[in-house]
Amino acid sequence: MPLQFNSVKVFAGSGAQDLGVKIAKSYDGRVLGDMSISRFSDGEFQPHINESVRGCDVFFIQSTNPPTDNLMELLMMIDAARRASAHYVTAVIPYFGLARQDRKDKPRVAIGAKLVANLLTAAGANRVMTMDLHAAQIQAFFDIPVDHLDASIIFVPYIKSLNLPNLTIASPDMGGSYRARTFAKFFNAEVVICDKRRKRANEIESMTIIGDVTGQDIVLIDDICDTAGTLAKAAGLIMERGANSVRAVCTHPVLSGNAYETIQNSALTELIVTDTIPLKKECSKIRVLSTAELFGKAIANVNEHGSISQLFKID
Repeated sequence: MPLQFNSVKVFAGSGAQDLGVKIAKSYDGRVLGDMSISRFSDGEFQPHINESVRGCDVFFIQSTNPPTDNLMELLMMIDAARRASAHYVTAVIPYFGLARQDRKDKPRVAIGAKLVANLLTAAGANRVMTMDLHAAQIQAFFDIPVDHLDASIIFVPYIKSLNLPNLTIASPDMGGSYRARTFAKFFNAEVVICDKRRKRANEIESMTIIGDVTGQDIVLIDDICDTAGTLAKAAGLIMERGANSVRAVCTHPVLSGNAYETIQNSALTELIVTDTIPLKKECSKIRVLSTAELFGKAIANVNEHGSISQLFKID
């Protein structure tokens, strides 16, 4: 007997409207579901689903980057769908905020990533779909299925199209060395590592390069670009050591503070990011690659009980 699929409804929060439109179109050419948000004069808001979702498989698209309204809006959308008798609710979170708070690294601090996992489950999410978590083990914070998409399937073809003659992959810090080595396997390339020491969060005291970059075309690999200070310092040091060129690949363009100016004034040839977070302004050195097709295929595979791992194959 053939599998029976429930009706699918795709909605997007106010922080992911552009990406949501693209994902819905990539999924099966549809438009986003009808949803509105009522706002009170004090800033309080209430999402409202303007169409029936009874018995439907519902996908809510929303990154949980600041402000915290994005996270709260997602939780309330999930709650609204559950109370409206949705059959299955999937939270599609292209950028999973608070993921850098994934452990207790000092006394009396919260583990924000675990708290968000608890909140999503408590709100009624049956499944979470996200991309390039800051730490892959965050998946274990959930007791519901997590589809962890890999942005390398988007970045690798672009890097290959550049035909860089002496490609070397680099990690901007020791913590990202595994990510860089995984990426390097696609190109059979060498890996160099930038070893940095911080004074405090977002402030670097010193940095050294482990490996030879002379005459190489360097591609730095990271998951998040926040202030861009690490990337800019690494790029400058790499060029000082005799590299031909240096680029950076970062999945999530958080880009806070003076990040845009830092990137524009850096030694980077370009910064390649995705659209998991919308850019706040234009920058000639930033190139955006879309995640819409990958998320669209993932939604289709979830709905049709297909394999998510099949989406990670790179020719």
